[in-house]
Amino acid sequence: MSKNILIIDDSASVRQVVGMALRGAGHQVVEAVDGKDGLAKLNGQKFHLIVCDVNMPVMDGISFLKAAKQQPAYKFTPILMLTTESGADKKQEGKAAGAKAWLVKPFKPEVLLSAVTKLT
Repeated sequence: MSKNILIIDDSASVRQVVGMALRGAGHQVVEAVDGKDGLAKLNGQKFHLIVCDVNMPVMDGISFLKAAKQQPAYKFTPILMLTTESGADKKQEGKAAGAKAWLVKPFKPEVLLSAVTKLT
């Protein structure tokens, strides 16, 4: 079944790789360049999953996570953090803010797709 997935990452190449993997598996993809843009893209649209970077300009991933979880429509939307951050402190901060999973870059597309299947 096709899922609607929001990708938030300030790196165009990461958005491209993630987008290709997801579209290749038959999913719909919406892209955002940072947390603020990601919040603007939420606008009541149904997302089955949000894939979000941690370190971004304007609004970072943890701030986005907290803001998204404040919205009733996205309170239960699973959010997968896709980041170069592998430290336990950051992971704990992400988990506390509502992240459902943590995938460290560089990642294998099949690992990403497996996570998408488990989370949606």
